Amino acid sequence: MCDCFHYVCVLWCVLPLAMPPAMTDLLDIWAAHSPLAGHAPDQITVDFLLPTGIYIQMDVPREATIQHIKLLLWKQAQTLPLFPALGEMESYMFECVNQAAVHEELEDETRRLCDVRPFLPVLKLVTRNCGRAERLLDSKIGVLIGKGLHELDAINDQEVKDFRSKMFRLSEERMQRVQKMSFSEWLQAFVYQNNHFTFKSEEFSLLVFQDSASLKVSSSCTPTELMEQAVRKWLTTHGPEEEAWRGQYVLRLSHCLEFLFGDHPLIQYKYIRTCMQAKESPHLTLVHNSTVKAMFDKEMSTIGAVVNRKSSNPPLPLPPKRRHPTTCVWDVSRPFKIVLVNASKVNAEETAKVQVRAGLFHGTELLCKPAVSSESSGRSDHMWKENTLEFDISVSDLPRMTRLCFAIYAVMDKVKKQKSTKNPHINKYQTIRKAGKVHYPIAWVNTMVFDYKGQLKTGDINLHCWSSFPDELEEMLNPIGTIQTNPYTENATALYIHFPEYSSHPVVFPPFDKILEKAAEIARASDCGTMGRGGKKFHIELKEIMERDPLSQLCENEKDLIWTLRYDCRENFPQSLPKLLLSVKWSKHEDMAQLQALLQIWPKLSPRDALELLDFNYPDQYVREYAVRCLRDMSNEELSQYLLQLVQVLRYEPYYDCALTHFLLERAQGNRKIGHFLFWHLRSEIHMPAVSIQFALILESYCRSCIPHIEILKKQVEALSKLKSVNELIKLGTTKNARSKTKEAMLTKEAMMTCLRQSGYSETLSDLHSPLNPHILLVERCRYMDSKMKPLWIVYNNKLMTGDNLGIIFKNGDDLRQDMLTLQILRLMDLLWKEANLDLRIVPYGCLATGDRAGLIEVVSSADTIANIQLTSSNVAAAAAFNKDALLNWLKERNSGDALDRAIEEFTLSCAGYCVATYVLGIGDRHSDNIMVRSTGQLFHIDFGHILGNFKSKFGIKRERVPFILTHDFIHVIQQGKTGYTEKFGSFRQYCEEAYLILRKNGNLFITLFALMLTAGLPELTSVKDIQYLKDSLALGKTDDEALKQFRQKFDEALRESWTTKVNWMAHNVAKDNRS
Repeated sequence: MCDCFHYVCVLWCVLPLAMPPAMTDLLDIWAAHSPLAGHAPDQITVDFLLPTGIYIQMDVPREATIQHIKLLLWKQAQTLPLFPALGEMESYMFECVNQAAVHEELEDETRRLCDVRPFLPVLKLVTRNCGRAERLLDSKIGVLIGKGLHELDAINDQEVKDFRSKMFRLSEERMQRVQKMSFSEWLQAFVYQNNHFTFKSEEFSLLVFQDSASLKVSSSCTPTELMEQAVRKWLTTHGPEEEAWRGQYVLRLSHCLEFLFGDHPLIQYKYIRTCMQAKESPHLTLVHNSTVKAMFDKEMSTIGAVVNRKSSNPPLPLPPKRRHPTTCVWDVSRPFKIVLVNASKVNAEETAKVQVRAGLFHGTELLCKPAVSSESSGRSDHMWKENTLEFDISVSDLPRMTRLCFAIYAVMDKVKKQKSTKNPHINKYQTIRKAGKVHYPIAWVNTMVFDYKGQLKTGDINLHCWSSFPDELEEMLNPIGTIQTNPYTENATALYIHFPEYSSHPVVFPPFDKILEKAAEIARASDCGTMGRGGKKFHIELKEIMERDPLSQLCENEKDLIWTLRYDCRENFPQSLPKLLLSVKWSKHEDMAQLQALLQIWPKLSPRDALELLDFNYPDQYVREYAVRCLRDMSNEELSQYLLQLVQVLRYEPYYDCALTHFLLERAQGNRKIGHFLFWHLRSEIHMPAVSIQFALILESYCRSCIPHIEILKKQVEALSKLKSVNELIKLGTTKNARSKTKEAMLTKEAMMTCLRQSGYSETLSDLHSPLNPHILLVERCRYMDSKMKPLWIVYNNKLMTGDNLGIIFKNGDDLRQDMLTLQILRLMDLLWKEANLDLRIVPYGCLATGDRAGLIEVVSSADTIANIQLTSSNVAAAAAFNKDALLNWLKERNSGDALDRAIEEFTLSCAGYCVATYVLGIGDRHSDNIMVRSTGQLFHIDFGHILGNFKSKFGIKRERVPFILTHDFIHVIQQGKTGYTEKFGSFRQYCEEAYLILRKNGNLFITLFALMLTAGLPELTSVKDIQYLKDSLALGKTDDEALKQFRQKFDEALRESWTTKVNWMAHNVAKDNRS
């Protein structure tokens, strides 16, 4: 026993040093013991290490909870020596080495062993050191966010520690405030937020479910008045003895857990508006207060379990910190410099000379000429003789958000061709700098010049570099890249630098009040009371500049003009603030101070205009705080619309504690739906090294401040993990049985259903809030689709509304973030059109990335692809694409009389919307399986793998030669089967033109939203050049007449060349027919 115990202890110590298994390795012990792998599913042999030195090996149910396993172990331990020394069972918990090869404490004992998935089946019993409630909460948060909190605890970074400490305190204060909430205040978090706008009062019918009653009410009626009417009608059938129940109900949307609450007119609630626009009756349910109150009590109890266990006595205040003398950065007139100490693990050819280039940036603006080191020879380790890099800028003029960007590159003699090279980026990124020499980028890294407290950095710093370069480089530097160093330090190039000291005291950036004092001093000296007022000629020139799109570059003369006339900009063009900020000479602290003073009196921008200020071009802290102040005017609905971009621009924030982080957390804490999507947008990218720590800190903060939401989200994470396991095992099964397709399908389907029937799977997948939209759902049936990644098609039955089936596709292996962005933009287009009273019946179905190349897609009900509709109508696949009657006949089979007229109108409107949207966004790969039609007539597009004009080609020839899809069978439906140029077709063309002009008016907004996504790592959105496509398709810079002329040419081209689309569809149908 001793030898065995010693051996296991050594194994325990060595395990964390081992590499974690590859994500694609399906033959691990947990998969092998799954019924899908053909082995006994029930038991697994686990080694247990007890603190008494006893080693126990025993078989346990793989689906047992950790709590149950502990009971089995305790029962077994009673028969062995030293059992009395263990004491109470509750004072222990298990610890294991997880799949990431790090220690994980299993504080949450409701988890199943098969969900924990230890690296090896070894569990160590360890003593609990502190309060159970706090440890349990920490454990749940770590599992939920995908990064154990012990990993954050281990980070030796004062900024991380200070941020966590501050957010811990704020979260605790918030939970204490929530505990004091009244029932009605709490209910507000579930409400559909109203949007205030002018509306025309009209009557409409709605269904209110208690015993099912239909009511006709005015759109100006409030939820309170509607409830009274519904209860009054209900009392007529239930008698006066039920009178006591009056006022004891709330209105819930029948299909989900959201409530209509308050005294706003019904038309101001999104759900009611959507139903009215679709000419459908809203479905509401009367829910008794006691049902909702039970939810409220449960949440308060969850909070109390953690908050009330903490000490009621606040900690004694720390003694005030002694203020050490500091030096203001403005008082240091010496040039800024850094010292290159050495570089290691440099991946360069042996014959190459290695140099370092360094640049100081404020956003994308290069503050001065880059500094370049001398050349160094050697294999992987390098030192430079001239190792001090001095910059042509005074320390006093460094902006607060200055970035120091490095590029390490090889200098080699110019060669004609190289067959092989160590560096995979050489051919792609080579830049000839001088005759006979070629410069090859090897690695890059960025760091801030000031730390998070505003103190100029001093001393030594080791920077682990990145080796992947973006498409666009500034002087071989990558200022838009992350300031985080590469966490994979084992193989990364390391650059060791030294920041010199300029004073005997710490050099700090002045506080905001000192900046304003400086501006006032400059204003008094220059007597600028009337400065910056231009004449009529300058005003016309200024107007022309300010009306340009965000991608337009400003020349130096134009920047000087804008800066000189900055007070005119404030009065006449306040929305032009971004262009003024680009005209500031940030390398002069006097200009920076004057800008900050002007910003204090600058009018508030609309939230849509303020979004641009969060771009990378505007790094100044106070500018970004101003932008966030403008965003506070957003309704929750509008914030949800732009949440995807707001999460991405967190990447541009150099410090964890910033205004945008606080704003997003505050709004997420106040609205559960925003919190839900904020969680998933962050959680889906937690695996990315550049944002892993930052996003983990925000997720931890959200979870601590919304404790009741943890269990709901935790179940979603567990469900997605289960679905991923099923998907991976289906892929494995289909690979093994690739020769016999029929046998493969039968065996794999049977194994999949056996797996889903296991209690561990069925419990996790039932009573689930959908990550796509927090409905409550029950799993009903599941199948897998016959495409490469074997996506799972799951049909759910909505628990809240009997008979309401919802389909969800789970994808594992595809990056859904580009689809998510495209659908978000389609949703925005739909909103902009509706604001202009044009409803084009867009179907922006739900799509959510949930992890590394994984996510969910909503299945649109009662819909089929154009390909299936055509193939059903023809016996020959090749002829199906040319059958112009197929689509109209399909609609006629499903609609008759007035319903058919409505379906054709729905088709006409939606076809116009998608023609314009796909043209503007440059959506490619539009074959007949990527376009669908609902039985109600709505046409819609799916699968957005190619956007912004990145069309597919074969043998160098573009497969798509039309600006957008407009085939003659579409026209045949629009014209109701009649021939000739009908009035219907004229209306359709008018819809297209009107929709195009509306999008043009909002062209700057679209450019901004795509620009904010540049660092997201989407395959077809990597540089400003990609966004140029939008500028061209919207004809920005042209008049409306010129733009309309261009669009009409594209429209005619789409119609004229539609035969090429039919040929492509024919080839697609034949290929599809052969595969089946």
